Amino acid sequence: MALEDLYREVILDHYRNPRNRQGLGQANAVADGSNPLCGDEVRVELLIEGGEVTAIGVTGHGCSISQASGSMMGDAVKGRNIETIRILTGRFKGMMSIDGADDPGLDPNRPGAVLGDLEALQGVRKFPVRIKCANLPWTTLEEAIKNFVASH
Repeated sequence: MALEDLYREVILDHYRNPRNRQGLGQANAVADGSNPLCGDEVRVELLIEGGEVTAIGVTGHGCSISQASGSMMGDAVKGRNIETIRILTGRFKGMMSIDGADDPGLDPNRPGAVLGDLEALQGVRKFPVRIKCANLPWTTLEEAIKNFVASH
């Protein structure tokens, strides 16, 4: 199986069987995001305790890319601290940029720098209009964390 086919399977699995797809009754960080051009909508709810995301809910609707990205993001950030999530978010968004450049300040050996299954989404760069779809959950996650930090 070619690497591209494997990546496609990972994306389809997360789209068909999304992880962390529930609202959190006890969330203390929440944000809503949308892409009005394509209709994607996402809501990220976090429970942050001691600086760590102990629970995450990612809900909404949209294309397979936005929904798979949200599912994969939830798996990637649960159990991690805010600083590590910021590193991971920067690394993901760097991968998703048109030139695929990582933030030069990111040390690939630091915790949170390894993308793992998230690398399956790098093929989206071939379709620039879809990059916003993949980034939407991450931008919404950043907003939820920003809201949390501002209120604590």
